Amino acid sequence: MSKENSDNVCEEKVFDQLFRSFSEELHKVLYYKYGADNDPLDIVQEAFSTLWDNCAKVTLEKARGYLYTIANNKMLNVISRRKTVLNYASQYNGSVTSNQTPQYVLESKEFDHKLKTVLESLTEDQRVTLMMNRVEGKRHKEIAEILGISTKAVEKRIYKALSIIEEQLGKKI
Repeated sequence: MSKENSDNVCEEKVFDQLFRSFSEELHKVLYYKYGADNDPLDIVQEAFSTLWDNCAKVTLEKARGYLYTIANNKMLNVISRRKTVLNYASQYNGSVTSNQTPQYVLESKEFDHKLKTVLESLTEDQRVTLMMNRVEGKRHKEIAEILGISTKAVEKRIYKALSIIEEQLGKKI
């Protein structure tokens, strides 16, 4: 591929590489930002479709930012003023094992509810950053690159989120 065509988003190979490079990352960001109930995979597909439709207007250098902006705007349209909710990953499945007393089950449900409430009270930035770190296991530097912020900003968001959780729950996670 010549240099002239290597930066053309309308080239199938370039577009395919963009999709392979950013689709999973974009899906994860949307998932943690807005929750699974809002179909983040569909939004990712729509964002790439929009990029393809406008590929002549978007440079390769701007493609990632364009995708994130389009995906975020589409998601905001889908949820249209609803408060964003993150479904906490380890929800109670309803079955009691021999090791779990009814008291334990009740306390576990109450804690899950409190944690979900606290997570919802965090700012979107704090929640997304914390989930990427704690649930997905990403390092601060990786999160900074994905979100386009400094490592210090990532550290500050995680620290603030953990402080709020500890303050409201009285426990560290």
